[in-house]
Amino acid sequence: MLRAEGVSRMYMRKTGQANHFYAVKGASLALVPGQVAVLTGRSGSGKTTLLHMLSGLLTPTEGHVWLDDADLYALDDKALSRLRNGRIAVVPQGRSAIDTLTALENVMLPSLLYGGAGDRAAALACMAALGVEHLANARPAELSGGELRRVAIARALSQSPDVLLADEPTGDLDDENTALALSVLQSAAKRQGRAVLLVSHDTEAVRYADRVYRMDGGTLSEGQ
Repeated sequence: MLRAEGVSRMYMRKTGQANHFYAVKGASLALVPGQVAVLTGRSGSGKTTLLHMLSGLLTPTEGHVWLDDADLYALDDKALSRLRNGRIAVVPQGRSAIDTLTALENVMLPSLLYGGAGDRAAALACMAALGVEHLANARPAELSGGELRRVAIARALSQSPDVLLADEPTGDLDDENTALALSVLQSAAKRQGRAVLLVSHDTEAVRYADRVYRMDGGTLSEGQ
C-alpha cells in the first residue's frame, strides 16, 4: 500500500503580498492494491504536484509518503531511485519517449536498468493490450500523440509495478482508445493487484474508479 500522511508542498514567491504559497496542503490518502483511485480537479489545483510527491519525484515540505514500511523520503537518492524503478511506475503528462530508441525499446527500458535482462515478450504483450504492438520498431518521431501516450502506458505496465500513477493518461486519446486505456489500467488493478491512481480531467475515468478524490486549491477531499 502507498499512503500519504499530511503531505504539503510549499513554494516561495518573489513578488506579491505573501512570500509563499502551498501547491498542496495537508493531503492524506491511501492507494490500495486491487483498486483504482481517480483524482480530479481544475488545472493548477495541485494534482500533478501531489502525484510527484507520491511517486518519490518531489520531496514534500511537510508530511510523509510510505510504501508499505518504507518512508520514501527517508531513503537516500540511490535507494529511492531503485525502489521507484522496481515498484512505482509513472505515466507522466506530455511526451516522455526517448527519441533515439524504438517504441519497443522505450517500453523495455525500465526492465533494463540496474542490470536487468529485459523481457521482450512481456513488453510486446503490454503493447498489444493497448493496440500498439505493430509500432514496436517505429521511432517516437513517427508516432502520433495518442500512440505515444499508449506506449507510455505500456512502459509503465511492463515494469509490473506495485503502484501505477498516471497523469492524464487519456489526454491525447480518442473515445475508442480512451476506453481501451482505462480498461487496461483497471485490469492492472483488478486482475494483477496493482494500486492505481489516475489523475484526470476526463469524466469517463470516474466510471472506472473505486475511489474518487478531488483537489481544489491544493486541498484534497474524497468524493466528486
